[in-house]
Amino acid sequence: MSAGTTMSASVRHSLRWSTADIAVGAALGVGCGVVQWGFNFVSQSLFAVMAAILPGLSSLFHAIWYFSGTLGVTVIRKPGAAIYVNVVGVAVQMLLGNQFSFGFVFVSAALQGIVAELPFVVTRYRLFNLPMTMLAGALVAVEYGFYLLFFRYQAVSLFSPRGIIHMTCEVIGGVAIAGVFSWFLFRAIAATGALDRFASGQSVRGTVD
Repeated sequence: MSAGTTMSASVRHSLRWSTADIAVGAALGVGCGVVQWGFNFVSQSLFAVMAAILPGLSSLFHAIWYFSGTLGVTVIRKPGAAIYVNVVGVAVQMLLGNQFSFGFVFVSAALQGIVAELPFVVTRYRLFNLPMTMLAGALVAVEYGFYLLFFRYQAVSLFSPRGIIHMTCEVIGGVAIAGVFSWFLFRAIAATGALDRFASGQSVRGTVD
C-alpha cells in the first residue's frame, strides 16, 4: 500500500462518525434548539423595537437562529455535523412549539448547515480556528440574508436602503454571533474537559487519548 493510499485511508477514518459524535451532536442540537426556541418569543418584541429605530437593523440578531451550525462543526469536526446539529435543533423547536412552519425552518436549517461547512470542506476538515468560523458565519449570513429576501421579504429590493441595511447587518451578526461567539463558546466548553475525547477538545487542553 502506497504512502498516499495510507494517508487517504487515515483521513477517511478520521472523518467517520462515532457514537460519541452522534451523542454530542444531539446534545448540542438540543441545547441550541432550546435557546433558539426561547429567542423566537423574545425576538417578536425586540425586532419590533429595532425596526422602529431602523428598518433592517433586526438582522443583526438573526444569527442566533443559525450559530448552532458553526458551533456543531467546530466541536465535532466531521462532515455533516453542522447539518445534523441544526436539524436536531429544529426538531426540538417543533416539539416545544414554534410559530414558524416546519417546512420553512427545516429547509432553512439544512441550507445553513450545508453553507456553514463549506470552508471546512475546502480544507478537508483539517483547519479549525477563529478566522475559519468567522468565514463560515459570514457565508451562512449571506445565504440566510438572500433566503429571507426571496421567501420572506419579497417586497424588499436588495439594493433598496432597507435591503442594504438588512444584508449588512446580517453579515455583521453572522460574523459576530455565528463566527466569534461560536468559537469562544466551543473553547469554553472544551476548557471544562467535556470534549477531551475529541480532537477539538484536545486541541484546546493539549490532552491526548
